[in-house]
Amino acid sequence: MTQTAPMSVAVRFSAPRQVELHAYTDRPLMATEVRVRTLFSGISAGTELTAYRGSNPYLAKRWQEDGRLFIPDTVSLEYPVEGWGYEEVGEVVEVGTDVRSVATGDIVWGTWGHRSSAVLSAEHAAGRRLPAGIDPVVGAFAHIGAIALNAVLDADIHVGETVAVFGQGSPGLIVGQLARLNGGTVVAVDAIEARLELAQRLGAPHAFSAVESPTPAERIKELTGGRGADVSIEISGQYGALHEAIRATAWSSRVVASGFFQGPGMALALGEEFHHNRVSVVGSQISGVTPALSHRWDVHRLQRTVMDLAAQGRIDLPALVSHVLPVDAAAEAFAMLDEHPERAVQVLLDFREP
Repeated sequence: MTQTAPMSVAVRFSAPRQVELHAYTDRPLMATEVRVRTLFSGISAGTELTAYRGSNPYLAKRWQEDGRLFIPDTVSLEYPVEGWGYEEVGEVVEVGTDVRSVATGDIVWGTWGHRSSAVLSAEHAAGRRLPAGIDPVVGAFAHIGAIALNAVLDADIHVGETVAVFGQGSPGLIVGQLARLNGGTVVAVDAIEARLELAQRLGAPHAFSAVESPTPAERIKELTGGRGADVSIEISGQYGALHEAIRATAWSSRVVASGFFQGPGMALALGEEFHHNRVSVVGSQISGVTPALSHRWDVHRLQRTVMDLAAQGRIDLPALVSHVLPVDAAAEAFAMLDEHPERAVQVLLDFREP
């Protein structure tokens, strides 16, 4: 049920597919902190929907941090789940008495969940300011953009290579733009025609339907004279798409698996092209950068790079926004993404006062 948002609210999943707004009280600032009032918060149609639907593995098992294993003895996450979301941008509205590096009115991006406000250290906020004159919407893409850039770094793209991108949601559309900057020829693959059209408007010279015949793998092999994609990036989190990415990739080449897969992979037939073509499947996840680059790259640099590229006009992020809905319509927003993903690309929750 839609409700009017109080001054400070957080989006909470009270149970699977149950969304509510929870009021909270802002705490006083310490001398070295700033208060940010959220402008927009983007919904991740991958990770967040796993908590919304109840399929996230943290809800069924315990993540053992030291051993990096999921253990079935208990759980790491229980309902209500509050404050999820990692695509936020806001305005500094208050600064602590010792703060000199940040001023009220500055626009900063970050990760503080679907909530009206956040208290950040001044040092943290100072490193995440948007340049003056940039559309604040850009800031909501800092972390999802970092996920996309991390996948591109894992793909190790070279000039002149064919890069197949499976999944044209928000992260896949960013991947395609970044791969093109790396000198790759991008092939966009998705089941939704409107997303393929958007990928082409953003620079992908080829766009293939995932649900039509011939299959994307067959079309990519034909496009490349039988060789296949030099590298494929799967970022939809669909096992069928991962299998097709493996089929589409050249002999002894690489597939980057960057989607958040749920449940068992029944659509994978690893005895087929994966085995016969000696394909390497590399996991890409934002908790780390490939070891070959980790001495120079970290998550903040990934985020900062995406923000700089957007500010320079080298990638287009506002073009991905399909819906801006008031925060009191959060339940409707999640339901749309869950039931009618073809209607949306990037959905933003608007926390500004009407």
